[in-house]
Amino acid sequence: MEGRQAVAELLRAGRRKVYDVWMADGADPAPVLDVIVQEAERRRVPVRHTARAVLEREAATEAPQGVLAHAEALAEVDFDDLARDPQAFVLALDGVTDPRNVGALLRSADGAGATGAVLTRHRAAHVTPAVTKAAAGAVEHVALAVVPGLPAALARAKELGCWVVGLADDGDAGLFDDLALATEPLLLVVGSEGGGLSRLVRQRCDVVASIPMAGALPSLNVAAAGTLALYEVARRRSRTG
Repeated sequence: MEGRQAVAELLRAGRRKVYDVWMADGADPAPVLDVIVQEAERRRVPVRHTARAVLEREAATEAPQGVLAHAEALAEVDFDDLARDPQAFVLALDGVTDPRNVGALLRSADGAGATGAVLTRHRAAHVTPAVTKAAAGAVEHVALAVVPGLPAALARAKELGCWVVGLADDGDAGLFDDLALATEPLLLVVGSEGGGLSRLVRQRCDVVASIPMAGALPSLNVAAAGTLALYEVARRRSRTG
């Protein structure tokens, strides 16, 4: 785990064992650094103060912000458990490969109140130090399931009572006008940076929704588009809940 906010949330959440925290010497005072030290002391996690160059050699990202932690791996949740939830609001990522996009989407999923997220085991970014840093600690709060293939998982979700909504530029429903399924048990699927939804995933969707674009560009970055869709679902649910 790397990055100040990511390490702070790792310690605050308390979901997994943290072996130690490394902090670079000479960092300017900051409230989040105080939180890290306080939470580490509360959980009896050793804090190692070290030269910045040493910490950066240990880090997997280019800018760890002077903080990293070693912890046990995140526990995966069972996909069926996510899909069985009568309040299911699950984000599924179809081949998203940029760790920054995965992290941003998980952060938005947490902010919008999603009940979980689904990643695929192959041809996609997983929860790496770059993802956890971009997610700013959201990986500690969003239940994550990893599936061998998304088309089969979506078919299973439908068997368990979920609706599946995909997001695409050429969708047949407007995200802000026609998304009547938003208040039902739902999987929201976003596609890859280059190709969007794969053919088989699109075939499994009950609805493919689009975001109206008023400018010169035809589409949004996947993280921005996914964030809009997540908060639109959250908005509709808040009006009925």
